[in-house]
Parts: sequence; C-alpha cells; structure tokens
Amino acid sequence: MTITRDDVLAARDRIAGRVRRTPLLPPGGRGGVWLKCEHLQHCGVFKTRGAFNRQLAALERGELGDAGIVVASGGNAGLAQAFAARELGVRATVFVPESAPQVKVARIERYGAEVRRAGREYAEAYAAAVAHAAAEGAAFAHAYDQLEVAAGAGTVGEEVLEDEPGVDTVVVAVGGGGLYAGIAAAVRGRARVVAVEPRLCPTLHSALAVDRPVDVEVSGVAADSLGARRVGELALAAARAEPPVSVLVGEDAIVAARQELWDEYRVASEHGAATAYAALLSGAYVPADGERVAVVVCGANTDPATLG
Repeated sequence: MTITRDDVLAARDRIAGRVRRTPLLPPGGRGGVWLKCEHLQHCGVFKTRGAFNRQLAALERGELGDAGIVVASGGNAGLAQAFAARELGVRATVFVPESAPQVKVARIERYGAEVRRAGREYAEAYAAAVAHAAAEGAAFAHAYDQLEVAAGAGTVGEEVLEDEPGVDTVVVAVGGGGLYAGIAAAVRGRARVVAVEPRLCPTLHSALAVDRPVDVEVSGVAADSLGARRVGELALAAARAEPPVSVLVGEDAIVAARQELWDEYRVASEHGAATAYAALLSGAYVPADGERVAVVVCGANTDPATLG
C-alpha cells in the first residue's frame, strides 16, 4: 500500500483544530534553509498529527471500545497517542522498552496513559503491545507503519509547500519511516525528499539496498526516537514510488547539528530531530546552487540542560 496525497489531505481535514500549524522559519543564520518547526507541536513531536488521525478515524468507525488504544513506542509515539487519547477521552496503554528516556515516560504518564515496560528494544515492546491488543480488544496504533499514522505525519509536508511553494527539497529524518512516507506522499511531483538516517540506525538505507525491509542493529544518540529495527512497508513503498536521496550521518554530526540548532536558532531539539539538519551541516547532502531547501525539525523531547 502506498500513501497518496489524498490520504494526507483527508488527514489534514480530520485533525484540523486538534494540532498546531507549526511555523516555517525563513532562511537565516548560517544555514540558509527553511526550518519547519515541528518541535513546537503538541507533545513536542510530529507524531501528534498521526495519533489524532488514527484515533479520530477509529472513533468514526466505532473501533475504540473500553480497552481504548494501545501503542508500542520508544517514547514519542507514546507521548502523542497518550495526549490524543486524553483529549478525546480514550483509554491509552503504552508499551515502552527499558531504554525509553525517563523524561518521556514521565510525560506519558502525566497525560493519563498506563505505561508498561517490555524488553530492551522497541521490537520487544511492539510484540507486547500486539499481544495486549489481541487479548484485551484494544485498537492498535502503530508507531509509524500505519496509513492513518503516516498520513497524519504527512501534513507536515503539506504545510511546508503551502507556506513556501518554491521549496525544491524537503529534508527529513527517518527511523521507522512514517514521517518520510507521509511527507513523500504530500510533496510527490512537487519537491524532492532527502531521507536522512544515523549510521547506527540505517533502516531505509539498508532496505533500499535489497528492495525489502531488513532488520538492522540500532544504537547511538538518536536511537530513542529513530531506533526502529526495520523500516516500515509504507516507507519502502514511498521510496519505490519516487526514490529519495538517501544519506547517512554519523554520531558527531548529529551532536553538532543539535548544538548548532541551539546556538543559531535557540531550537532545543532532540538528537533524532537534529538528524535531518546534520546532513546539511556535515556535507552529507550538498544542495545545488539556488536549491531551496526546507529541513524538518521534528521533535523537542530532550533535556535542554545538556545544551551549552
């Protein structure tokens, strides 16, 4: 299944009034790029868009019963689903790996969701969430590989081109690939997409090499938000429909990009959210002369005390 722009537009209409339209900062400082400030979204992360789209669609179809919604998450998807559930009066259960940052877990609980830790990696939390959905009759929300979730995320790309139709390229970080798949659908035929991954979490890059999702080892500073073990089918379908520019960035580049976003723009981003910007700062992606580039800064769930 491939997400279409129509799916994204339907998501935009469904979640209108529930999410923030985040600003697109014009080029300034040393970067020379537009910054889509999705770190200012409810919960500090783009995933709130997909969470509302998933739950509202499930409510429309009568799929949400007493067991509510369940999701597996490294932190951000859990935050988004918990927030949307609170706003909609839905019960939420969030399975997280033991490695999930406590700052994210505490916020999930403050939104009223039940948090259950399961395993050391996202894949183990995912298996536990699937089992819970089957046993309790809860509606399952995938963290990234679900049409409604990814289409909701794609509204980020739709807003970029609405605010600045002249943008040639949208640079986006990839973990499981929901944000990439949604944005690719939104901008297909209108702008290219640069898909950026940490070298230590190369899910899409590895899948493109063999034309199928494959398991990869995940680690590094961005693993809490980009640490899916394999890319989703929706992301791979998007890449087949229109191949992205796929680049990898190292740990030092991600850390430097996060610091640069703070120093130049006073944007307190998490490492995963700085990964897209790292591609430009490190030279992993070099725009052509005159190329108009927008970078998605997709999350802010971090400890600002770690910024200089």
